[in-house]
This record gives sequence, structure tokens and C-alpha cells, in this order.
Amino acid sequence: MKDDISRLLEEWDYKPGHVVARRLNAANGREIVQLRIDLGVLQMYTQGRPDGKRPFGKESLLEHYKDGLERFKKEHAGEDDDFNLPPEDCMRLHQEALQYHHRYICLLQLDDFDGVLRDTQRNREAFDFVEEYAENDELAWSLQQFRPQLLMMETRATASHLLKDESFDAAINAIEVGIHEIRQFFSDRSRADLIEFSGEIQSLESWLEEVREKKPVTAREQLERDLEEAVRTEDYEKAAKVRDALKNLPST
Repeated sequence: MKDDISRLLEEWDYKPGHVVARRLNAANGREIVQLRIDLGVLQMYTQGRPDGKRPFGKESLLEHYKDGLERFKKEHAGEDDDFNLPPEDCMRLHQEALQYHHRYICLLQLDDFDGVLRDTQRNREAFDFVEEYAENDELAWSLQQFRPQLLMMETRATASHLLKDESFDAAINAIEVGIHEIRQFFSDRSRADLIEFSGEIQSLESWLEEVREKKPVTAREQLERDLEEAVRTEDYEKAAKVRDALKNLPST
């Protein structure tokens, strides 16, 4: 009975379509995050590998395989041409990347933007490693297909951090860069046909419009909008007054 989590699930509602996460300390004193899912709860440590394990004494399998690559290069005069990752190794790295994926989704919801960027950068390294050393392109794509989602999360964390400081221009630029990087990903892999169907691009473009609308308007920007509206409606008297007001604004 002590292992039954029914009461926990009854007290903590699952909300379809929403990320429901919380941060707390585990019985062993380590900090964890929990993600409420439809059939239960996912629990992850906030530091190190999310499941708390240290495969082969390393922080992650990625670090273990990277060490294996370095040993291989030392034994082959610095060359890595014959080093490759068989299907089972790619699958293990794929499963490990999913752990970090679940964690940075939670961390974004909890406004831990530094944690999100730490984990997305880690998965970037995993994706690059598999793309470089997988036995074939199909195996490499098993992780690469998730890169647009990673880039979206990375962009959201970067821009959200900037918005907390009301750095609207920098946030807008970060979102635009993120959209460009996702588009470039599809183009580089000869899949430009997927750009218009990308949910990640659509999500970021929608958010970009929201941020632009919320950006405070400067006195000059407001006058420029008023001038544009006056000209459009052929209110030339008002347009002349607005032009004078623009001329009288102090230069920046």
C-alpha cells in the first residue's frame, strides 16, 4: 500500500494540452522535478542525468561514447574514419536524449531558462555526435528529426529570459534567429518542403507577433504610425502636424 500513488494523482490534476510540472526535494535530499502525465508522474533529477544514473561511471552515455571516440583516435593516429555507432548505441543515445527532452520541457514551464539551455545544448551535442558517427543516415535521422523541437525550446528559453528584463528588441531578434535556424535545418537536409508544415516554426512565428505587439512603442514610433494613418486617410492637416512633431523630437 505504501507504494500506491493514487492519492498523489487525485490531489494533482492532469491537464490535457498543458505542461504541469513542479520542483521539490526528494527523500535523499536531491532536487527533482515532476511532470504530471495522463497515467501518472515522471520524476527527474534537476542535475546530472535525469534518471540519476551514471552509466559506466560517467554523467551520461554521451560522455561514455565520447571517451570511446577519444580512445579510438589515440589508437588510430588521431583518425576517426572507421569509428561508428551501431544501431543499438544510437538507440541508447536516443533514449537518453528523451530524458533530457522531458526535463527541459519541465524546466521551461518552471522558468528555469538556464537549465533549459544547459539541457538543449547537451542534446545538441548528442544529435551532432550521432549524425557524425551513426552507421547510416537512417540511424542519424532517428535523433535529427527532433532537432526542430529542440531549437524551438532553446529559442523560447533564450527569448523568455530576455523578456524578463524587458529587452524586447533582443528577444525579437532571438526568435527570428530561431525561426531561421529551423528553416535552415530543413533546407540543409533537402527537406524544404516541410518548412510550411513545421509546427515549431508556426509556434515561434505566432509568438513573435505577440511579442511585437507587446513591445512598448516609443514616441517616435507612435508618431510614425500616426503619420502613416493620416496619409492613408488623406488627413493632410494632421499629417503636417505629425511631421512637425517628428522634426521636434530630440535626436537619439
